[in-house]
Amino acid sequence: MKKMSICFGILIFALLLGCTKGEKENMEKQKEFTYFVEQFADLKIGRYQVPEFETLSSRQKEMLYYLYQAALSGRDIIWDQNYRYNLKIRRTLDAIVEKYQGDRQSEDFKKFMIYTKRVWFSNGIHHHYSTDKILPDFPAEYFAHLVNNSPGGKFPLTGNESRQDLLNFLTPILFNPQIAAKRVSTDENKDLIRASANNFYEGVTQKEVEEFYRAKINPKDPTPVSHGLNSKLVKENGKIKERVWKIGGMYSAAIEKIVYWLKKAAALAKNETQRKSLNLLIEYYQNGDLKTWDEYCIAWTQDTDSRIDAVNGFIETYGDPLNYRASYEAVVSFRDEKATRRIKTISENAQWFEDHSPISPEYKKKKVKGITAKVITVAALGGDASPSPPIGINLPNASWIRKLHGSK
Repeated sequence: MKKMSICFGILIFALLLGCTKGEKENMEKQKEFTYFVEQFADLKIGRYQVPEFETLSSRQKEMLYYLYQAALSGRDIIWDQNYRYNLKIRRTLDAIVEKYQGDRQSEDFKKFMIYTKRVWFSNGIHHHYSTDKILPDFPAEYFAHLVNNSPGGKFPLTGNESRQDLLNFLTPILFNPQIAAKRVSTDENKDLIRASANNFYEGVTQKEVEEFYRAKINPKDPTPVSHGLNSKLVKENGKIKERVWKIGGMYSAAIEKIVYWLKKAAALAKNETQRKSLNLLIEYYQNGDLKTWDEYCIAWTQDTDSRIDAVNGFIETYGDPLNYRASYEAVVSFRDEKATRRIKTISENAQWFEDHSPISPEYKKKKVKGITAKVITVAALGGDASPSPPIGINLPNASWIRKLHGSK
């Protein structure tokens, strides 16, 4: 689960206390910046600045770039995780946007563009918050017109498939409200796996999933791995198995690119703690071992000195109604030094807040440890964090790691 505690540097109100004259002048300049881009449906698209980027060294900027490329390399993963036909749909929409030769000023085309932008924003055909299916506001006949009047478009055709075959396949998926109606179903009267359109399971029922992990999980294990976090559960020839997301496994092509850029970033690590953290993340992507993931999380938590930081991996489990499988997510950031000094005062007095909190004494920690708070400026987002970022991120998710090693 996502537990938010790190304040994003782009939230200017968090920086108001104790502003210097120079900071106030900088804030005045920010008022002149155009944040608004456009608005459609229930979305408003904005731009944000990356303050203090100029204060970074060339080495830090280079590292940011590599981590940014790593974040982008997992884009197709989140689309596929959200729905098995999302990539086919996106490539079809992209081909139309690029090559359509008809009237681009018509009301139907404007509606098509609004639909396309909504799909782009949500990383698929389901709303990014409600997870309800986004239905086109133009007729299916017009969709066929768009496909047939986009000469040279790079449509996702396989083998001898024609554009008409593509239309026959995609039209009911896009326009029938009963097909893939909900990406994540929470209706307890239904089989949550069968009722959810996400691509985390194939050929299995909710009961089978629960039984599969009941046999795997040891309730007495004080340091359990997060079973199912990085795999798809499928039934093949009557047997249930996990398809692990790793190099040589599922999503290998994308993960190979992620690892390529992570290796370049690791070579520029500030210290051995950060280098160890990145190398463990690389190792995890290579072997798919969830114990390695836990080792990475511990090492990442311990890296509190590096100014450049990144979250990258299969992290949030909101997309799975049973909370086993995680969506790909990436956030690249650097520490806002001035604002962090302010919030550090609070973290250094965490024990005082714990001692004076209005809860029963038996629930209070005798010794608070591992509390690290910082204000960060986001430089890049990827996967589930893009393009709509969280307010903050408090990781690792594993409760035993947070208890024994703290959080960040």
